[in-house]
Amino acid sequence: MAAAQGGDAGAYRVLLEQLRPWLLGYFRRRLPPDLVEDAVQETMAAIHAKRHTYQSDRPIGPWIAAIAKYKWVDRLREMKRSSTVELPEDLCVEDHGSAVTSATLLGRLLSQLRPAQADAIRLVKIDGLSIEEASTKTGQSASLVKVNIHRGLARLTRIVQDQDHAD
Repeated sequence: MAAAQGGDAGAYRVLLEQLRPWLLGYFRRRLPPDLVEDAVQETMAAIHAKRHTYQSDRPIGPWIAAIAKYKWVDRLREMKRSSTVELPEDLCVEDHGSAVTSATLLGRLLSQLRPAQADAIRLVKIDGLSIEEASTKTGQSASLVKVNIHRGLARLTRIVQDQDHAD
């Protein structure tokens, strides 16, 4: 690395060639097989980008191991954020048509209410928030949230009953 810092491209190439097998082994012990090559490449790119920080009076092994460790931790964080589960190809999926229809009808019903009533019903009865949480979210007092829910549900009942009688 010291020679590479001095501009010796051949020494730098040899360093990277010798480093690759060590990095492959390091990541093979720590990551799923499909992530190993990318981790090696990212680590080599990081070593290249940070080569000016290497102090030639110190051992290179711990310096490289520290960079590899940081790249490993980055991969672990990425795996946690985008964890996937492979599903079997013969997985049966139920038809969601009735759920979509129900959600559409519910949206139409709620649109016939005053916005404060629809918001209170949606937050408490559908989203599962407490009266206090809905109060904080809407800016309404807790008692007003309760009144809006009561009046909104009563209005929805009348709307549905009127539609049933019309059919």
